[in-house]
Amino acid sequence: MIRTICHAEGVLDPGKLRDAIGRSRELLDEAARRSGRSPGAVELLIAGKYIAPEEVHALLEAGVRRLGENRLQDMLSKMTASEGAMEFDFIGHLQRRKVREVLPVVRLIHAVDSERLAAEIAARAEGPTRVLVEVNIGEEESKAGILPEDLDRFVDEVSEHDNLVIGGLMSMPPMTAEAESSRPFFAATRELAHRLSESSDARHDFADLSMGTSQDYLVAAQEGATLVRVGRGLIDQAREG
Repeated sequence: MIRTICHAEGVLDPGKLRDAIGRSRELLDEAARRSGRSPGAVELLIAGKYIAPEEVHALLEAGVRRLGENRLQDMLSKMTASEGAMEFDFIGHLQRRKVREVLPVVRLIHAVDSERLAAEIAARAEGPTRVLVEVNIGEEESKAGILPEDLDRFVDEVSEHDNLVIGGLMSMPPMTAEAESSRPFFAATRELAHRLSESSDARHDFADLSMGTSQDYLVAAQEGATLVRVGRGLIDQAREG
């Protein structure tokens, strides 16, 4: 049975959401082929920012089993609403004081953006813990992340923590009205990850690239993304009213 869930911006229809995800999945697979990769090489991670906890059951009915969340409280509320049927990635800025709560309940932290945060994660981790490093690929003063020229030093520093594994990079290009304008920044992120994979401690694989949002996720996939974070651009297709 397909339910509809009321929301301030309209009704979230599970059937429409399933169809929208299917269309995006087809486009992602084509983008992966264009970069010489197999269908399914790029994970579509729905960003939960525009989804209320009471809409979680609609997500589950649409087949969604993983969300990316920016805030701890939102994640915990949706975790409760899903009754254990959904897993979560933390994709926003993570405060060190919240690592204790976040670390045990997420699959992956996408935005390690300081040595102090990396040290806190390592201190709280119970075993080898895979994370992504946020790189400020556009070198913007308003954004967090490690500057490209500081990445080698950063990786060397956090490699002192034996249980911290760098699984890749996360980046967000400067805001732009044209998806194509993001391409050079995605390509630069990919090139950084490739170089670091060859020069860093062997335990760091740099296999994942979390890059691309609703506006430019297909360009990101063409440039090597393994995870794209799609939120409102997808969810709005499934709202009515």
